[in-house]
Amino acid sequence: MLTDTQKREYEEVGAIVVPDVLGPEEVAALRRVTDGFVERARQVTAHDAVFDLEDTHTPQMPRVRRIKAPHLHDPVYAGLVRHPGILAVLQDLWGPDIRFDTAKLNLKSAGFGAAVEWHQDWAFYPHTNDDLAAVGVMMDDMALENGPLLIIPGSHKGPVFDHHAEGKFCGAMDPSKREVDYAKAIPLTGRAGSITVHHVRAVHGSAPNLSNRDRRLLLFQFRAADAWPLLGFPGGLEAYDALMVSGTPGIEPRLAAVPVRLPLPPADLQGSIYENQKGLKNRFFEVVGAAAE
Repeated sequence: MLTDTQKREYEEVGAIVVPDVLGPEEVAALRRVTDGFVERARQVTAHDAVFDLEDTHTPQMPRVRRIKAPHLHDPVYAGLVRHPGILAVLQDLWGPDIRFDTAKLNLKSAGFGAAVEWHQDWAFYPHTNDDLAAVGVMMDDMALENGPLLIIPGSHKGPVFDHHAEGKFCGAMDPSKREVDYAKAIPLTGRAGSITVHHVRAVHGSAPNLSNRDRRLLLFQFRAADAWPLLGFPGGLEAYDALMVSGTPGIEPRLAAVPVRLPLPPADLQGSIYENQKGLKNRFFEVVGAAAE
């Protein structure tokens, strides 16, 4: 599935875009289902097990910023967990044994889609090794103006940065510390149906959607089967092995010399990343997000 050039790019940059993994009919189905969820959100007034809402959400103007665990709520989403094109990409990177983790659908609606501050996914869920990645399915064309994922190249080879504020986990880096050069960020853009793959330790974020076009990114978290979560897993071994999407499970975690900083104590506003990041005092995108694009 991947060329040698794409594999090298992933190793060096920490992220790649693979075009046209989903076909037009698959993308259209995702859009239909998602439109239905947004319509249902008119009946919701606060965050719940399905919806994470923009602060400006109202029943008259539903504004959903995330659908939580969408694979549990509709078979169209669930079908992508074992999509052969997605699994082929991951197998090229890690080998045959792949385990799913969870999914989320981040919706940046035209004109108001919320930013996500700079962070590393690794800060939220460290494992025994770092063969983990998030796969983003582009439901819309993504360009600079509608808030694509931004990656700091090579940051996946560096330290795990502090994601705490006043001693509590907040799920974001403090940009005033200037721990990375944010000016070097590159956007992951492409046509609807393309996928992004970014390394779990890559520093990334995304600016608000200031355009007149939606930007919906369906994110699936995967890991090599021998990467085991340091914070444990609910449901026991049987439930953990049920997350295998290819290959064979085992009980021998691979231990790698990777930096770890635990997401403890938990955030005061524990919930989605949007809620966690409200604990951050110095924000990046609210001040310079438009200029950074």
